[in-house]
Amino acid sequence: MSEASFSGRKTAKSRRTQRSAPGRRTGDKRARILDAAVRVFAKSGFYATRVSDVAKAAGVADGTIYLYFTSKEHLLVSLFEDRVERLLAYIQGELPKRPSAKERLQGVLEMQLGLLEGERELAEVLTVILRQSTKLMKEYAVPRFLAYLDAIAKIVEAGQASGEFRPDVSPHLVARAVFGALDGITLTWALGRAEPGALARASTQLGLILLSGLEPRPSLQGAT
Repeated sequence: MSEASFSGRKTAKSRRTQRSAPGRRTGDKRARILDAAVRVFAKSGFYATRVSDVAKAAGVADGTIYLYFTSKEHLLVSLFEDRVERLLAYIQGELPKRPSAKERLQGVLEMQLGLLEGERELAEVLTVILRQSTKLMKEYAVPRFLAYLDAIAKIVEAGQASGEFRPDVSPHLVARAVFGALDGITLTWALGRAEPGALARASTQLGLILLSGLEPRPSLQGAT
């Protein structure tokens, strides 16, 4: 699986294929509601959006929303959790195929930014609108978010064990720094001109910075 598989165009194509298959209707309707929520939240903001607005955009009855989501807040957090689940699935299923910790960490950068390439509205919802409510993040999104940070930290730990990364930095601190850098890049991209290909270029440049900082230092190796 490549970073391109996370782009909006391929995701939309995949969903169209799934809709034609039997037994997929329930999942498709939930996905359609989430897609509609992204558009409506990005256009109107979270607090001005009504559940009926999302239902109309998704082409479903108002009551249908509540078959999948308990509230507007649950719908917003589900957008975050849905994307984090994709990231975790990629880390657990695809990144182990890469032969080195350096390549796996670079894969994280490509994957997270690749998920949002071509989905400016989603990027705005995840970086701007979701953080408008700290309460929502604390109550609902924290467990999956921490699992994602732990997955990145494990890549760093493996790199330290193999000698690829310097041993004097905290893996969890690196994980938070990685996410913070990616979040900042996405935020400025979503609120700016959102040029095509900009996120892919950013993932390459960010990788150069991070991997350079994680390289073992001879003085540190001699001191251990």
